[in-house]
Amino acid sequence: MKTYSISIVLVFFSVCCNAQTITQKIEKVVKLLQQDTQMKHAIMSLYVVETKTGKPVYALNEQVGLAPASTQKLFTSVAAFELLGKDFRYKTEVGYDSIIENGALKGNLYITGYGDPTLGSWRYAQTKRDSVLNKILIALNKAGIKKIDGDVIMDDSKFSYQPLPGGWIWDDIGNYYGAGTWAINWNENQYDLLLKPGNKAGDDVTIIGTQPLLADISMSNLLKSGKPGSGDNGYIYMAPYSTEGFVSGSVPAGEKSFTLSGALSYPALQFGKELLSFLTTQKINTTSHVKTSHDFAINNMTVYAKQLTTLYSPALDSITYWFLQKSINLYGEALIKTMAYQNNSIASTDKGVELLKDFWSKNGIEKSALNIVDGSGLSPQNRVTTKALVTALQYAKDKNWYSSFYNALPMYNGMHMKSGTIGGAKAYAGYHTSKSGVGYTFAIMINNFDEAGGNIVPKMYKVLDELK
Repeated sequence: MKTYSISIVLVFFSVCCNAQTITQKIEKVVKLLQQDTQMKHAIMSLYVVETKTGKPVYALNEQVGLAPASTQKLFTSVAAFELLGKDFRYKTEVGYDSIIENGALKGNLYITGYGDPTLGSWRYAQTKRDSVLNKILIALNKAGIKKIDGDVIMDDSKFSYQPLPGGWIWDDIGNYYGAGTWAINWNENQYDLLLKPGNKAGDDVTIIGTQPLLADISMSNLLKSGKPGSGDNGYIYMAPYSTEGFVSGSVPAGEKSFTLSGALSYPALQFGKELLSFLTTQKINTTSHVKTSHDFAINNMTVYAKQLTTLYSPALDSITYWFLQKSINLYGEALIKTMAYQNNSIASTDKGVELLKDFWSKNGIEKSALNIVDGSGLSPQNRVTTKALVTALQYAKDKNWYSSFYNALPMYNGMHMKSGTIGGAKAYAGYHTSKSGVGYTFAIMINNFDEAGGNIVPKMYKVLDELK
């Protein structure tokens, strides 16, 4: 007969009971949440595993596909780390055709883009608009170019002509978070609409201008002043490549100024206009016009350039940091097209989604569990499972780039996790280590809860608190 020391028995009993206890605790708070009036017509999914072993701790509807909102960015970012590498950098080439003679470029200046979503971004010192423009100026000065006889050609042909995923809705398109993605992006494809609200509700709102100054854009103003303190209820509507748009809704009355952030309808054209204006102020003589690769496609012209310099983005780990921290949809859509392009495919959303699903099907996630149409989660058509989210997070933990990925995750409720929010949907997915030292990987999603019933977030936090 075998005998065991009392200490070993107690340790075994403590471990077993602790695992059972946390499962029971989660079950208790989940049942309370499901009985909440906000959940009457909602569906909830929750999946929790021990990070170290992958052992399931709790599962509820873990195989049901729900709208993940921005937690979908986890699939894109993990795949990008693996397929592109944490040191991957985007490039933008500056070149010319013809010859340089007596300080004059007897041809065109070319900007050739490869999808860099950080070009002109204010988030990094080297990508700010002034920094980019000055780097181009330095390259021209080094080449001895004091005059441009030709045009400024913005070659954005490396990405598909369609800048938007098909599943995005009209209310999002035209606003900064619904910006399209091109081979040439600029200022995160964003601009600010500067407004002066009226003194009382119902008053007209005046458009003061834009920052930066938009090239060849007109905006119909349907905005009204809402009640003081009513917040941002204004929406900008403008289709890609359009020169006309409108703004409607309301902004709070009594404010000295108010800003709505919109999406550039064609960033390559905006960048080209800003570049041309800048060069003129820097005594680079030119009567150039800005043309895009779209113009060349129409006219069946050949694009050829000799290189002057190459502009590089920050490394992928830096891009991912802001991608996840600030949930920048533009970055996700750029990454998904880039992965397709680097795979010798067409740099389109559809090809990127296909590649992403293929990648995850080879790494433990059934394609039917990843029913997606974009790289950022903005589309309400997306459906994924909490088990798929946890599988992606578990895949990441053993990679040499894991620390970069982990540190990019925002902190909510004292936990490293990505959030997701769209109409009627809220989600969180990430990692947490309990006070007892046990690490957990988790994903929680609720769809179709009653938004009029209050804030669902504290109630979700109460469930996740059991992991602490």
